[in-house]
Amino acid sequence: MASAKPSHADLEAVFEDVQAPFAFVDLDAMWANADAMLRRAGDKPVRIAGKSIRCRALVDRILDRDERFRGIMTFTLPETNWLAGLGYENLLLAYPTTDLEALSQLALHTAAMPEKAPVLTVDCVEHLDLIESVLGSQAGTVRLCLELDVGWRDLHGRVRAGARRSPVSSPEQAVALAEEIGRRDKLELVALMAYESQIAGVGDQPPGQPLRARAIRWMQDRSVAEIAERRAEVVERVSQVADIQIVNGGGTGSLELTSAEAAVTEVAAGSGFFAPTQFDHYSRFSLTPAAAFALPVVRRPGPGVVTALGGGYLSSGSAGPSRLPVPWLPRGLRLDREEGAGEVQTPLLGHAADGLAIGDNVYLRHNKAGELCERFNSLYLLEGGEIVDEVPTYRGEGEAFL
Repeated sequence: MASAKPSHADLEAVFEDVQAPFAFVDLDAMWANADAMLRRAGDKPVRIAGKSIRCRALVDRILDRDERFRGIMTFTLPETNWLAGLGYENLLLAYPTTDLEALSQLALHTAAMPEKAPVLTVDCVEHLDLIESVLGSQAGTVRLCLELDVGWRDLHGRVRAGARRSPVSSPEQAVALAEEIGRRDKLELVALMAYESQIAGVGDQPPGQPLRARAIRWMQDRSVAEIAERRAEVVERVSQVADIQIVNGGGTGSLELTSAEAAVTEVAAGSGFFAPTQFDHYSRFSLTPAAAFALPVVRRPGPGVVTALGGGYLSSGSAGPSRLPVPWLPRGLRLDREEGAGEVQTPLLGHAADGLAIGDNVYLRHNKAGELCERFNSLYLLEGGEIVDEVPTYRGEGEAFL
């Protein structure tokens, strides 16, 4: 909405003629988030994490918004090939692939336009062997990105924080793989990436957990310093054996920290445009909720409770309450601890339930950004408190990549 804090009545008026369930994005809020992320990124360009958007129309709008939004970070090779076939350039696939059919398609693309072909992420010799296995004599050079693991470990190695991604963590391991790539005629190392998930994806203000908050901040402060030193050394040493053009790092939750590193040439962000509940608990920045979904009230089991149709749109990760969608509007609703958000129905408890009638909508926010679009064929776009467009998601274009 034009206001950063729409009311339930505001949204009900806007969507009076739209049948729930549906999802929407408030462009006013999204642009406020985009501008805030650019400020936090300083002088570094921001690569759009496509997995968090999963809607080409919105990616296009973001790329057109500011020249500092530059390139797309993709999440599967079929998605990457699809976008490349539609004319998108500067694509960086952030996850390794074992899809031989998609690799064969990529080989054709590299032969036609090698300098504009997508960059593929690798982290072991087996990845190199797989890529080479589909390259014919006519294939162009495949450009590669080496991923560095930047998870944090305590001094004794007993505690780890961060996603388990690449097996390459030391400068020596990175140089060894870079040298191996250099020995292969059809492969070229042009990029390095590292995702500090223990900083970018972990809020340091978990509600009602002051001791955990202190522990998270302690870990993040030390991790930031360690990563900056190690990443700089990796970039310096790998650059001696390969022509590194891209050093990608960060995520929505660490933009101001990662962009401060001289060795980093660009940062990545995607979830911050939508501002899901995952980013409600950070001390360094705040975002404006920009994406939500509506469910219709179909039952009133009793006082203080209504039941909505559907709603079991859980986010990925370890199971727990933090993966559930959060009731947003009207304020004063909460999930039933016994049922949570269900496949076919979601009970909602609280004083606000008594003000809802059969057929009214309730509005919820997803815990993560991109996975929401796997549930809906389209997104309604709002601007100035009005619906200005309805655009297809990847799913609405008939594409489901993972």
